[in-house]
Amino acid sequence: MNAEAEALHRPIQRRDLEAKFRELQGEAEETYQSATSTLLTVGAVVVVGVVAVAYLFGRRRGKKRTTLVEIHRL
Repeated sequence: MNAEAEALHRPIQRRDLEAKFRELQGEAEETYQSATSTLLTVGAVVVVGVVAVAYLFGRRRGKKRTTLVEIHRL
C-alpha cells in the first residue's frame, strides 16, 4: 500500500487535525493580508478621486460667483 491509501485506513489523530487546522489558518491569514492591502489601495484611490472632484467643482463654482470689476482710466 502506498502512504495515501494507508492514511485513508488509519484513524484520525489529534496531530492530523492540528496540522490541517494550521494549514487552513495559514491560508486564511494570507487571504486576509492580500484583501487588506487591496482594500487600502482602493480606499486611497477613492479618497484621491473624491478630493479631486470636490476641488474641480469648487473651483468652477468660485469662477461663477466671482465678480470681475474692470477699471478703465481715461
